[in-house]
Amino acid sequence: MQQQFPQKPGLDIILKQAFSYWSKTIGLQLMFSIIYFGIFISAIHFFMGYYGIYNHEPELQAALSKGFQEYAEKSAALSSTVEFSYFRYAFIGVLVFLGPLNIGFFQIYKKIDLKENVGLSDLFAGYRGLNFFKFISFYLFWFLLLFMLAPLIIFPFFWILITVFSTPLIFFENKRTFETLSIGWAALRRNFIEIFVCVLIAAVFSHIGFLFFLIGGLFTFPFWNAIAYSLYTNILENKKGKLT
Repeated sequence: MQQQFPQKPGLDIILKQAFSYWSKTIGLQLMFSIIYFGIFISAIHFFMGYYGIYNHEPELQAALSKGFQEYAEKSAALSSTVEFSYFRYAFIGVLVFLGPLNIGFFQIYKKIDLKENVGLSDLFAGYRGLNFFKFISFYLFWFLLLFMLAPLIIFPFFWILITVFSTPLIFFENKRTFETLSIGWAALRRNFIEIFVCVLIAAVFSHIGFLFFLIGGLFTFPFWNAIAYSLYTNILENKKGKLT
């Protein structure tokens, strides 16, 4: 089956559109970050206490005072314990649960395109009805594979490049996860430079705000969603021409 694509979009158009969506939703960007990090920090704090991770802090501090090598060895020993393994699973679980929060921005940006009113409730579109199960399943698969690929250094980045279209395809077109991978791979082959540069800029801009007293990061962290939506609308949504 052939997947249709539009003519190659200009990189400047994709980025200008993404920054436009982001700038029009600054208040919602802030609310997203407050909700996201509020839940994340609270959950991680709970699980660190529940699995006794905090109990090992004196040992780590003592090892650090002896040198970095001792600290690294002690950290490695801690990471191999059963308690830390459970905590690692809990950590992934928290990320998976928070994943659907990103989906709300797709609904928000679509409403902006349609000149409809947006509100805070739109942020939770990914948790409504079947969306919750679809995106929890997707993010579980996505994060597990990401952590498995992490030791390979370069492959996690390619995993992000291939899956940049997955969530909007699932949300707007009800595509299955593995179907989105084939579409993402085909799009990446045709638009590698555009996707690579946009993802790189999104990664840098989303985190650069944390350099400014951490507060700036609350506004820039969700920028990734604007890039993903802009890439989707420019490369996939309006299908013209064919990719062979």
